[in-house]
Amino acid sequence: MLLIRKRAYARAGLVGNPSDGYFGKTIALIVRNFHAEVTLYEWDQVELVWGENDQVRFRSVDDLVHDVRLHGYYGGIRLVRATIKKFVEYCRGRGIPLREQPFSIRYQTSIPRLVGLAGSSAIIVATLRCLMEFYDIVISKEVQPSFILSVETEELGIAAGLQDRVVQVYEGVVYMDFARERMRSIGGFSCGVYEPLDPGLLPPLYVAYNAQVSNPTEAIHNDLRARFNQGEPKVLEAMARLGALTEAAREALASGHPERLGPLMDENFNIRRSILRLPTGQVDMVERARRAGATAKFSGSGGAIVGTYPDAATLERLRAELEPVGCRVIEPKVVG
Repeated sequence: MLLIRKRAYARAGLVGNPSDGYFGKTIALIVRNFHAEVTLYEWDQVELVWGENDQVRFRSVDDLVHDVRLHGYYGGIRLVRATIKKFVEYCRGRGIPLREQPFSIRYQTSIPRLVGLAGSSAIIVATLRCLMEFYDIVISKEVQPSFILSVETEELGIAAGLQDRVVQVYEGVVYMDFARERMRSIGGFSCGVYEPLDPGLLPPLYVAYNAQVSNPTEAIHNDLRARFNQGEPKVLEAMARLGALTEAAREALASGHPERLGPLMDENFNIRRSILRLPTGQVDMVERARRAGATAKFSGSGGAIVGTYPDAATLERLRAELEPVGCRVIEPKVVG
């Protein structure tokens, strides 16, 4: 019996986000401390198995209501279902034959939910990897992130950009350019320019998260899309500045000056704060990290931050500041 098991990892946005959804530039890395794993095997019918995060039991009706407000009416299983549908349509639309053998598919994930570490897209990436191997079909690396994004935006109505999907497909550390003039259409999908960077160029990094202050991406981005589309000068200027920060960060790493990355990450957060209403609990995480002597910005859109620190003593101060408010501090593993 054919059995396939694939993983995809959490990610942290180093600099540039959230400009990836607004023709900007970003650098992000994989956080291999956490992963989503999808298992697919031959079966007598197509079966989708519910995962641990697809809750059906609650301690009270209030817990049920809270879960629905955060996660909707279903958890990760919708991501698997939507990926399969989109994959079949992709193949049928291109005249690619699919084997008739049914399968059972299930997922599990260790990525903290709704803290800005890209747990949802990781499930889709792992599912797509399983499907490509099961059907012996290759979707090019450049196209995969755009295909994955279409699963979320077109099938599920999730507001998202390409950054997370790019780095989860390419892994390691990736520089991404989404400028209008650099975007290309490949097989009907809009793709940016993606450049892997050497993880060895990075300074010491930490990631901290608190699941108790998590929020969906849509809650963080507020009405940013509408303001951008309307041409609000403050928003347009912010996105241009974020792109410039990304270029500066790429140059700093390439020229052997990793110490320059931290201040650029600080500035990234300051720009984000100037155009968005940010949750108080998450802002507090950034401020506590900075008091400890570290740099800090949002990892994505949720209850996680990422930053640099100069030495072990600062890392200990960082833990002393953040752990009392329920944060876990880790050193991200970028390479396997």
